[in-house]
Amino acid sequence: MAKVICAGLGPGDPELLSVKADRIIRGAARIAYFRKKGRPGQARRIVEGMLRPDAEELAMEYPVTTEIPVSDPRYGAMMARFYDDWTDRLAAMEGEVVVLCEGDPFFYGSFMHLHSRLQGRAEVEVIPGIPGMAGCWNVSGVPITWGDDVMTVLPGTLPESDLARRAADADALVVMKTGRNLPKVRRALAAAGRLEAAWLVERGTMPGQRVIRLADAKAEDCPYFAIVLVPGQGRRP
Repeated sequence: MAKVICAGLGPGDPELLSVKADRIIRGAARIAYFRKKGRPGQARRIVEGMLRPDAEELAMEYPVTTEIPVSDPRYGAMMARFYDDWTDRLAAMEGEVVVLCEGDPFFYGSFMHLHSRLQGRAEVEVIPGIPGMAGCWNVSGVPITWGDDVMTVLPGTLPESDLARRAADADALVVMKTGRNLPKVRRALAAAGRLEAAWLVERGTMPGQRVIRLADAKAEDCPYFAIVLVPGQGRRP
C-alpha cells in the first residue's frame, strides 16, 4: 500500500514551514503539487531550493480554475474526474509520495478531495500548516480577536446578501477567496457597516506583500492570494 504524506506549507514564507514539514520535504524522493496549467504553482515556489536533486516531481494540473463559473455543472464534473484520476495514480505508487498544500491541508485545501478518496486505498498522513489567514493578520499588525470575540470565516464566493448578513453579525471577520470577488465583498461590508474597519492583505508573508485599508483598494488589481480582515473590538483589560 502506498503512503501519501500531505505537508502543509503555511501562508507562503518558506521559513514558516513546521520543522516536520521541512524535514519531510527535503528528504522526499517523490513530490506532488497542485498548480494551474502553464504556471509553476505557488506550492512549488515555496519549496524552491529545498528538494533533493533526484526528487521526482509530479505536477497535478487543474483542468479548470476560473475559466467557467463554479456553479456550472461542467466545473464539478471536470474537477471530480481530476481528483479521481490523481487518487488512482497516487494509490498505485510504490513507497511514499509527499503532496504539497498551501496553508493548512484541512482548511479549504485541495488535498481534502484526495484525502477522502484515498481512505482504504493508501496510508495517509497529514502535516498541519499555519493557515494563510494567520499569516495575514500577523503581518497586518492588528490583532484579530480580543476577549470574547467570536471569529467568523467567510468565503468571498458567497452571495452578496449572505456576506452582508453574516458580516453584520460577526465580531471579528475573515473573508477568504477574495480575488475577483473583491468588489462584491466591499459592497457587502459597506452594507454591514464594517468597511471602514476592514483591511486587505495581499500576498501575506510572500514577495510583493501589501497591507492596505479595504476602502482604499482598487478591485481591478486584487490578486488571487488576498484576504480581507475585520478585527474584533471585544473586551480588553
